[in-house]
Amino acid sequence: MGESEYQKISKKKPTYPIQPFFSEYLSNYNRDALIPVFYDDLLRFSGAIEVYDENGEDTLWVRVYYPEHERATIDKDLKKVYSILHGDGSDTSVPFLNVDAVDYCTFGNSKPFRIKVRNVLNDNYTYMYVKKADASRVYGLELEHLLSPNRINFLVYKDTLIEDHISGIPGDTFMEGGLESYSIRTQKQIAKEYVKFNERCIVRLLGDMRSYNYVIVPTHDFDQVRYRIRAIDFDQQCYEGRLRVYMPQFLKENKLYVEMVHNNLRPESIEQYKQEERSTIAKRILLGKKRIRELLNCMLQDRISSDVKIEQLKKDLFGYTKDSNFKKCISMGEILETAFNFVVKHYQDVNGFRVRK
Repeated sequence: MGESEYQKISKKKPTYPIQPFFSEYLSNYNRDALIPVFYDDLLRFSGAIEVYDENGEDTLWVRVYYPEHERATIDKDLKKVYSILHGDGSDTSVPFLNVDAVDYCTFGNSKPFRIKVRNVLNDNYTYMYVKKADASRVYGLELEHLLSPNRINFLVYKDTLIEDHISGIPGDTFMEGGLESYSIRTQKQIAKEYVKFNERCIVRLLGDMRSYNYVIVPTHDFDQVRYRIRAIDFDQQCYEGRLRVYMPQFLKENKLYVEMVHNNLRPESIEQYKQEERSTIAKRILLGKKRIRELLNCMLQDRISSDVKIEQLKKDLFGYTKDSNFKKCISMGEILETAFNFVVKHYQDVNGFRVRK
């Protein structure tokens, strides 16, 4: 594949506000909470120092610090947010928590704060993120929760988004050791997961899955280690106009993973795994019919992309599926709804083992 064939991502994506009808949906499904600290509050830091990794490389994060008269309040509020995100919001666990660090990243669209929270009783720690709420990202988080094998924990209050940390090895870091460090059996298993991950992104229109926007999650299973692939960045949910941006296989940062797939899987196996993933997604759509319908109703009313991108994407999807219903779409919500209908209809048409009434 030549350099010109790789897909480019829009350099700057606008932030779309959470509309009242979407806020109502989030409230109905316990995705909102009265949190005591906002994203803008954390911007009032008085200084920062660069954060380097264990190899001395700049991580593009800076560790921020606050004036002495504000630090105690910010610490207390962040502990409370952690308690709301991970528990019932009571103050019982707050005395056992410590905010070890508040880091800020100016790289990318969301410019998040990363909060390191430690349990002082056992020194276990975890992270949470405070971001400016963006409708595209929140739709992406909710779709990930409903349609992927993974559960997502997040809260939205007004213009602030609180996200739980998704643990795993960043996709680019995972491949730095080279393919030769993994057995053929492991390569085949990762290749299978990558095909399924690629298909999942296409069906639910999650874009910009470059290798640093997903993680590899190893799980020990009897006598082997199995690997899953999880998205960690959802800013480009239903935003771009080119279909290939929603296909990780066409992003140059994923070249090594694509080569792994083609070196380890036969074309028939690739097609089999794609079919398996589409069927799994169709089942999830049918099982979560009510909630997905309500979410799509919000997206049908919302504006989370430009008219130019909507026109481009519906043309690309018509060319990819030959389904003329894409031609009639006038919003990203309609495009996603049509994609779901296409996947479900195909699953129901070919599944000869369903009990028909």
